[in-house]
Amino acid sequence: MIARSSRGESARPGWILSVLVTAVFMVTLDNLVVTTALANIRDALGASLVHLEWVVNAYTVSFASLMLLSSAVADRYGHRRVFLGGLMIFTGSSAAAAASPSIDALIAARAVQGLGAAVILPLSLTLLAAAFPADRRGLALGIFSGVSGLGVALGPLVGGALVQAGSWQAIFWLNVPVGVALLALTALVLPPGQAGPRRRIDLVGATLVSAGLVGVLVALVSVQHSPWFSPEVFLPLLTGIALLAGFVGWEARTPEPILPLRFFRSQRFVAVNLVNVAMYFGMFGAIFLLAPFLQTVLGDSPWQAGIRILPWTLMPLLISPFAGVFTDRIGARTLVVVGMAMQAAAIAWIALDLQVSMSFVALLGPCALGGIGMALVYPPIAATLLASVQQDEVAPASAAMNSFRETGGAVGIAVLATMFTLAGGDTTPAGYLAGLRPALIVAAAVLVLGAVAAGRLPGRASRPARVAADTAGVTR
Repeated sequence: MIARSSRGESARPGWILSVLVTAVFMVTLDNLVVTTALANIRDALGASLVHLEWVVNAYTVSFASLMLLSSAVADRYGHRRVFLGGLMIFTGSSAAAAASPSIDALIAARAVQGLGAAVILPLSLTLLAAAFPADRRGLALGIFSGVSGLGVALGPLVGGALVQAGSWQAIFWLNVPVGVALLALTALVLPPGQAGPRRRIDLVGATLVSAGLVGVLVALVSVQHSPWFSPEVFLPLLTGIALLAGFVGWEARTPEPILPLRFFRSQRFVAVNLVNVAMYFGMFGAIFLLAPFLQTVLGDSPWQAGIRILPWTLMPLLISPFAGVFTDRIGARTLVVVGMAMQAAAIAWIALDLQVSMSFVALLGPCALGGIGMALVYPPIAATLLASVQQDEVAPASAAMNSFRETGGAVGIAVLATMFTLAGGDTTPAGYLAGLRPALIVAAAVLVLGAVAAGRLPGRASRPARVAADTAGVTR
């Protein structure tokens, strides 16, 4: 039962945090949870390799491209109402995915899942910011960020365990009872949401940015099996870039933009997104290549591969709450610079130490180092984002941050996969190592660039400055 205060009001912040982190864990887990079930899906539904790629990528493309639109709808119709709608969409599409009779139906269900996730993830940060005052937000952001990172990292491990214990459908059925419980709790603990300041939705801007991101992401997905200058890659990439350029032009002159371009006049906002893109480029691109290395070269099962990188996946959950608390004390800059440098060092360490045979202990150090680095980055950049915009602009700012993040991951996978191929990488142990080493060095270099960008984040501020920033928003 939810505790009540002496005035009869719900003591909601803790319950709200529990609902939000559970919802975020569910949607981030589904980024990669399906990867370890692809072989079973292929056998059960007669899928081709291209079909299997789209079982993964339909979710990512929909997720990344629809976040700005979902934030605009939430500002217009109320954050709580739209968040509930996102939970309904995600839960229903999870059931549809589990019951899919064909591979095409599964891909369609995964795209609708991505729509639900595109509603849930950015609104979770918006609702958290509204539930916690600035002086109590650090720990909440730490927990939120740790669980978010953990969901992405544990996807392959959880998927492998569920497939091994049951069937591929289990990875989707798992979401249904969790989603139903979250719907009930959300209706109970979240206060009635107020509509945002916008009176209409910027449909032109939403269409341009969503279609543009779809074009770019489809091209980045296609480059995994087609050359960069092939029509399958070049045409959607060119179209996507043109649409995004049109989006920028439209947003500069429309009176109620879906993404106010003045956000980019904020040094904090720009630095947050540069760090986000660099981190997801380096870490997701590296993990995309390392996961097959553990199975192709070292001979691990999906479950064993997940156990081998467990130190990496657990560190965000263990360390992020402390990073959230210390953000206000020592500033975002120090934590993020150190965190990005640790991730770069971890990737470089793995690249230099790669062998055809590696023990669990050999990967323990770099995996733990990379996980701690991730944990030091998540909470400070979330806190900095909240301080860089007005309270009623958190939804579009959060949506933009998450769109940049997902796109950065897609770019990282495409570029590092290309580096792998150009270096002569193949599926033999020696060939895989030959391609993996230079790709990981590139990932580490991009993470170093992210550390440089983090130098533009704010340092430790005085308490009056922090209170003023939270009250008025920082737009410089």
